[in-house]
This record gives sequence, structure tokens and C-alpha cells, in this order.
Amino acid sequence: MHGEYKMPGGKLIVVDLAISDGSLAQVQVSGDFFLEPDNALHAIDAALEGQDADADEHMLAAAIRAQLAPGVMMYGISPEAVAVAVRRAIEQGTAA
Repeated sequence: MHGEYKMPGGKLIVVDLAISDGSLAQVQVSGDFFLEPDNALHAIDAALEGQDADADEHMLAAAIRAQLAPGVMMYGISPEAVAVAVRRAIEQGTAA
């Protein structure tokens, strides 16, 4: 499944994922945003991995925020924007 979201005033966020037994799997977040440190992207992927496929945007954003280390700098991206891209991937995949 594939979802995209251009954050207002920000950058494009792309999420590719699968659903396995009702949970998010094989989550890969990408796009034209910047994160410091670079390994924060792995933390975002890990935060989403295993989340309930029915989780709403607020729950997904909270999971991402909880996984990120203090001091992570996000440029053109936010946990909420990633959550929108995840929900779009799920909804478009379900409609297909």
C-alpha cells in the first residue's frame, strides 16, 4: 500500500506499508523532508511497525512522538503529517 501527503508549508511524505493480521508491517517512510539525526527515520518506521491498522491519525502520531529521541529535529515533516500519509495508504489500499 502506498500513501502520500504534502504537509502544508512542508514537504512531501511518502509511506509504503503492508497489513499483516490487522497490523502495520513493512513500513517505509520516505520523502523530500529532512531529519536530524538521520537515524530518526528508522525510529519513525519502527514506531509504526505493528500498530493497529485501524489506529487513527492521533494514535499514530502519538506512537511516532513517543519513539523519537529528545532533540530530534524535523524539517518539513511532523508526526501528524506522517500519520496522514499512513491513513491514506491504508484507505487507498482498502479501496483498491
